[in-house]
Amino acid sequence: MAEVRTRISLKVGSNSDIPAEMLSFNGLITDKEHVALIFAQADKSQKVPLVRIHSECLTGDVFHSSRCDCGEQLDEAIELMATEGGVILYLRQEGRGIGLYNKIDAYKLQSEGMNTYQANNHLGFGDDLRDFTEAGQMLEALNINTLKLMTNNPIKAKALIDYGLTVEKEVNTSTHLKDGNEDYLKAKVDKAGHKLTFD
Repeated sequence: MAEVRTRISLKVGSNSDIPAEMLSFNGLITDKEHVALIFAQADKSQKVPLVRIHSECLTGDVFHSSRCDCGEQLDEAIELMATEGGVILYLRQEGRGIGLYNKIDAYKLQSEGMNTYQANNHLGFGDDLRDFTEAGQMLEALNINTLKLMTNNPIKAKALIDYGLTVEKEVNTSTHLKDGNEDYLKAKVDKAGHKLTFD
């Protein structure tokens, strides 16, 4: 199922030389082009690897939108795995599965006072349309059956456990609070039970 593996260097902030490998897959249940980023050959180590499932967020990951914390969470995972090793599964599930254009529509509704879940519902979507089955397939292809999961989202841990994997420990990310995303973060806590703390 794993297809092509190649070396890359990643840039986070001023650090422009974080070594990693990028791995593509075939045989997943959809035609989405998910990839894995592997640090310090964590999939071949004897240690239980740290894994983050990160859903694509163009606005946050690339443009560092003030509306979310996605880019900061991704950068935090990369920096941690640069020293400790680990695997990031980057899933092409923009906007909790509603797609980029619909997410921009949801942004407009959020500007008018809705929270992120209300906006998605108003557009006719469920709270979260993402499916993490392919994350399980990707870990299986990497021969990772036991892992530490870097997440604040209990849905991700449950999905991997339901797939048949062992989540030995959950490692929470920091709370990346900034101008514009406090309501977004609080909605994640209130609606989906995300494990975030606010001072």
